Amino acid sequence: MRILYGVVGEGMGHAIRSRAVLEHLVREGHEIHIVASQRAVDFLRKHFDPTSVSRIHGLHMVTEDNRVRRGKTLWANVLKGTAAIPGQIRTYFDLIESFEPEAVISDFESWTYYFGRAHRLPVFSIDNMQIIHRCELPSAVLDGYEAEFEITKAFIRGKLPRADHYFITTFFQPPTRKDNTTLLPPILRADVLGKKAEDGEHLLVYQTSEGNSELVKALDDSGLECRIYGMRRGIESEQVEGRLRYRPFSEAGFIDDLRTSRGVVTGGGFTLMSECVYLHKPTLSIPIERHFEQILNGRYLEHLGFGRFAAKADAGVVGEFLEAIPDCAAKLATVQQDGNKRLFAALDEHLDRAAAGLY
Repeated sequence: MRILYGVVGEGMGHAIRSRAVLEHLVREGHEIHIVASQRAVDFLRKHFDPTSVSRIHGLHMVTEDNRVRRGKTLWANVLKGTAAIPGQIRTYFDLIESFEPEAVISDFESWTYYFGRAHRLPVFSIDNMQIIHRCELPSAVLDGYEAEFEITKAFIRGKLPRADHYFITTFFQPPTRKDNTTLLPPILRADVLGKKAEDGEHLLVYQTSEGNSELVKALDDSGLECRIYGMRRGIESEQVEGRLRYRPFSEAGFIDDLRTSRGVVTGGGFTLMSECVYLHKPTLSIPIERHFEQILNGRYLEHLGFGRFAAKADAGVVGEFLEAIPDCAAKLATVQQDGNKRLFAALDEHLDRAAAGLY
């Protein structure tokens, strides 16, 4: 089939997950055209034919000091979105004239979804976000964040409504409350699958926002070596300050530091958290403030006993996490995942039905 695949560019988790799915689709003989935004475009062009990846404008969040800045986010998206309209129209007509998709898959990306609906194509959703709208979440996880939950749920309800099927990747399994919904274990990149975890003495730290002086002090006070990614963007070599080792991004280096770590300190991003669960690495989640999806991931991680959640970082929070690592590791030891195989089998079945005209 000719499949139009949309990837939202906010954060790299969507692109990393989509790469695994796209590689499967290519192996199965499907013809693919990818539409993506922001950093996802450059990432996917490295792994697929660059001419098969179109750039569009996508929504993004502005964060400062580990907090979503709502006003700046609004204006940044309005201004850039208006300027991007001519390019979006050009991409639309190029796809109609040259590619002629037969089905659409969207990883939380709206442009391809609307293209599919406008042309009466089967549309399938693959992401982790729809769990907020399509599942029953326990009050113990939502406690204290009910308002943020309702706002985020309303947004997600309108994001990809009435898709033909929703595949939700998740390391937690709440009951579904909507039809045409399948929960599956997380999709993992090939570079992580099969990796052997080892117990080391360092902490792996990953943050998507620079600054966060409170966290830096808490890490320095931990007494452990901390291998830190993301807090100093653009560095080309490691910068060492006592026990803190700021590292330039290297996918192979990052994965090796992850698999040999004692534990992980990160935000609330789903992809890394899923990799920590797979490799049985206890995790301290300190999400971006006002980012409910990250808050949900962190709260559920603690709810399952796989790690700890904290709204803010300080030495006490990090110390409590270090004390909890043995108990969290014991909980994680029972976890087994096969999300890639299960997702690929389920997706293939639905694409076969779409090819047979059953949607």
